Amino acid sequence: MLIVLLNINLEILSIKNAAGRNIMLALYNTNSICLQLIYLPLHRTTDKTDSEELIIANREIAFQNEEKENRAAELAIANKELAFQHEEKEKRASELVIANQELIYQNREKEERAAELAIANKELAFQNEEKEKRASELVIANQELIYQNREKEERAAELVIANKELAFQNEEKEKRAKELLTANRELQEAQEDIRMLNEELEQKVIERTAQLVEANKELESFSYSVSHDLRAPIRAINGYTKIIDEDYGDRFDLEGKLVLQSIIDNSKKMGRLIDDLLAFSKLGRKEVAFAQLDMNDLLETVLRELVPVENESMPKFNISLLPEAKGDKSLIKQVWINLISNAIKYSGQKKNTTIQIGATSENNMVTYYVKDEGAGFDMQYYDKLFGVFQRLHAQEEFEGTGIGLAIVQKIISRHNGATWAESILNEGSCFYFSLQKASYI
Repeated sequence: MLIVLLNINLEILSIKNAAGRNIMLALYNTNSICLQLIYLPLHRTTDKTDSEELIIANREIAFQNEEKENRAAELAIANKELAFQHEEKEKRASELVIANQELIYQNREKEERAAELAIANKELAFQNEEKEKRASELVIANQELIYQNREKEERAAELVIANKELAFQNEEKEKRAKELLTANRELQEAQEDIRMLNEELEQKVIERTAQLVEANKELESFSYSVSHDLRAPIRAINGYTKIIDEDYGDRFDLEGKLVLQSIIDNSKKMGRLIDDLLAFSKLGRKEVAFAQLDMNDLLETVLRELVPVENESMPKFNISLLPEAKGDKSLIKQVWINLISNAIKYSGQKKNTTIQIGATSENNMVTYYVKDEGAGFDMQYYDKLFGVFQRLHAQEEFEGTGIGLAIVQKIISRHNGATWAESILNEGSCFYFSLQKASYI
């Protein structure tokens, strides 16, 4: 059975029980899909027909359709509302998306601002540190400035004091200048007086020098004459004493012979003293003949005379090559004789000694030396060393008249040289004398 309800094409199928009565109606749509089952009431009268039942069913269906339509309308309204709400939700979702995008953008902006702020904070912190450093430096600079200001103030105070002192000194200088002017005038007057006195003194010195030269010549002449005149009586005493000893010696007892021998010895000593004194006096009168001296040749001649034959008692000689010098050959030969004789004599009490002879040169002078390992002398008596008849050893120890070194000093002095010595007692002595180099002749 096909029923058209409310413009809806439905097919109703009546389902009957075993008694052949309709107990249920089934509604199908055009696609044969059962839409609803409708149970028919069992208490209906048997006399009602199927059409009535269909009418009732139709009514029921119509009612249900109305209800459905109402529900459909409500559903439509609800769907519209739902669609509206869905649209609103979509709008809200879109807005939320936009808002999220905006929020993400703002977050990115915030993060960038935060990163910039972090960089800015670091920069600010760095600037603060720099400022703190600058502040510390400024504090130190201020302290230094304060210290410098104090120093300046102290210097200023000192300068004030110094200026006052300077002003005072200037005043004093002005006073001194006036005094100096006065003193200069007095000094000029005194210098003039001194000049005049010097002229008078120089004239007196010239006169005294001439007198001294004349007196020295007279003294040397007197010494020479006295010494020369004394030689004859001394020789006579010595000769007559020897004659007495030879002719009458056997008549004297032992004491008499000792007296005669003492007279002979002392007359010989007196003779040597007179000879040395004559030699010393001749030096003052002898003219110095300067010439170029071959010291090696001159020294060899002296050694041949002093040491003709080598023997064990004589010291060994260690001689260096000697430079030439300017001097009088005979006088310088006497210097070598006296110095080498002394070195041999004062080395006589020791065995296996050596005498060194050498020279050094400096500027225009040559210094020669004779060094021995003999008795030496005490340097505290040095000022007597070159004195006439001065002796630093007893006559019993070493023979001599004490005039040899005085002759050496006088000869070297006449050559415009110098003589000096060094010694250690019991270890030896070294005598030096200097002469001008031969190239300066």
